[in-house]
Amino acid sequence: MRSWSLPKHEARPEAVPRARPEAGLLFAVRVLLFAVFAVPLLLRLVKLPRLRDWLEPHLDRPAPALSDRAAVESLVGRIDALLAAGRPFVRSGCLTRGVTLYYFLRRAGAGVCLVFGMGKMGGAIAGHCWLVFAGEPLVEKEDPRPLFVETWRIAPSAAPAAEGERRSIAAAEAR
Repeated sequence: MRSWSLPKHEARPEAVPRARPEAGLLFAVRVLLFAVFAVPLLLRLVKLPRLRDWLEPHLDRPAPALSDRAAVESLVGRIDALLAAGRPFVRSGCLTRGVTLYYFLRRAGAGVCLVFGMGKMGGAIAGHCWLVFAGEPLVEKEDPRPLFVETWRIAPSAAPAAEGERRSIAAAEAR
């Protein structure tokens, strides 16, 4: 009787090329399940200062750095399409989109930050969150920085907030 054993390439995980995480049905299911179930729970149960701990990848082998803006925007487009296809089960809005994008882009190796801000729109105070990649807002219809004052930032541990980017909420009230 022959014993079962792993083929040589499976016994050494470092020899197996990593599959693109954004490819396939499994990725689509992961994005939709995260957006439908995990995001609402995280936003209800986890306080903002601890949210980074839940969203950052804790991998034995970090993903190779994804530094090409076109590749990052392409992945954002795929995730946005999945979120749109998941409606009405996936909540629309910047929080669900921002948290979901941050979660999956960080696992793909992109050095993105999730920024929260407050500002006045139409005379009322409004909040917004957006992603920043290489110092610029990522795939926003309009640059949110002139409209919203940054109040909180979730950044990878290697990418602290740039000097002068954090402004107080009091500055928002002055607008």
